[in-house]
Amino acid sequence: MRILKKLAVLAAAAVTIALASATPASAQATRTWVSGTGDNANPCSRTAPCLTFAGALPKTANNGEITCLDPGGFGTANITKSITIDCTGTQGSILSSGVTGIFVNGPDITVVLRNIQINGAHNIMGNGIRIIDARSVILDNVTIENFGGTGTNGRGISIETAGDGVRVQVVNSHFFNLNNYAIQSQPTGGNVVLNVRNTEILDGNNSAIALINATTASISNCLLAQNVGAGVALQNADVTAQISNCDISFNGFGIANGLGGASTVRLYGNSITGNTVGVRIDAGSVFTYGNNGIRGNSGNETPTAPSLGTQ
Repeated sequence: MRILKKLAVLAAAAVTIALASATPASAQATRTWVSGTGDNANPCSRTAPCLTFAGALPKTANNGEITCLDPGGFGTANITKSITIDCTGTQGSILSSGVTGIFVNGPDITVVLRNIQINGAHNIMGNGIRIIDARSVILDNVTIENFGGTGTNGRGISIETAGDGVRVQVVNSHFFNLNNYAIQSQPTGGNVVLNVRNTEILDGNNSAIALINATTASISNCLLAQNVGAGVALQNADVTAQISNCDISFNGFGIANGLGGASTVRLYGNSITGNTVGVRIDAGSVFTYGNNGIRGNSGNETPTAPSLGTQ
């Protein structure tokens, strides 16, 4: 009889241990919440929200969503799984002085960032967002500003992936006062499909959009103005860009193609004005639809290139 009681006690203890070990996984919720008055010791529920994105991420299930409950500075984030972070209707900010605001680094993940502001506080270190590995990243109404670095720092978005067909979309977004590229696509392998639309990039100390290698880009309905470099800079033969219905004004160059290789550019319905040079073509191909306004630049009023056509 005593042996049976001992066996029963051991069985109960085993069940307790098993349940305890299962708690972290079962505690993950599909939707979690952060608040400016939250606490990361909380379960991140609506009535007991967390304080930071970093606190909410491990408590949010894969393919789940973190929602901002009220205004707050929610800290930097390292995203390694499919997730949506949505601060619609309130202020969701990241003050990333000296560090990168958001890392995206997970194989085959999909990340959506919506209504978020990332401020670098003019520090010379760090970037707004670095995309190291992903399948798809969507930025919707994201503001990135005040990053002061050079080289591998000071960028708004840096795409550094190695996978094939990585998709990055930037829509309804805003970039201000960056000391380096606002959007830089320089995959280390594979290729990137980049879509930028309804976005403004202003007052940068380098080019607004830099397509350095292995990128197919569609850039539409954008304002690219008052950047020291180019509105759009393209390098290498494996870069192709369709640029349409954009206001590209008061930059060093409106569009600079072929700085490092023979890219292909297609222009449709753009206003390219007030730049030091309107369209600089050193190599590659530029195709226009004959409906661009390229006027009022200090030089190079019309596209000229080794290969120029209407298409």
